[in-house]
Amino acid sequence: MDHAAHHHGAAHDHTAHGGHPAHTGHSTPHAGHGGTSWAMAAKATLHCLTGCAIGEILGMVIGTALMWGNVATMALAITLAFLFGYSFTLFAVLRAGLDFRSALKVALAADTVSIAVMELVDNGIIALTPGAMDAHLSDGLFWSALLGGFAVALVVTTPVNKWMIGRGKGHAVVHAYH
Repeated sequence: MDHAAHHHGAAHDHTAHGGHPAHTGHSTPHAGHGGTSWAMAAKATLHCLTGCAIGEILGMVIGTALMWGNVATMALAITLAFLFGYSFTLFAVLRAGLDFRSALKVALAADTVSIAVMELVDNGIIALTPGAMDAHLSDGLFWSALLGGFAVALVVTTPVNKWMIGRGKGHAVVHAYH
């Protein structure tokens, strides 16, 4: 993706952004995104993980409260993780002035791989942790497997996001709107 096109010209002066926190961590200009920092990748991953965690926990709580089985509860949790993960980006780019259809395209492009990797990792850890799938919300095993899964997902997904941002993909497509 030609990131410069989002700035209505070939050059973009980042000094004009002053203390804009979203622009910290840029070590080089955007040409090729070669200078993507670990801080930028971690911030993008945390942003994504926040939405995923809210959706996943909500799905687990709803599925458990309705006494659904493991598969149905996990399907709901994953669906809500994607929904909440996308919604964080969607609302941010809508506030920046994009119409809904364009904002949805940006959110899908920015977050799909990140959310998918996160969900694969954290749900894999839950599924592989003995007893976690049958643990109740009041059990420490449930929360330790879930939070441990989120922690491992953060560690695994951050390099994926760094790689994608460095190639003008993932969170890089959102950058033009903040």
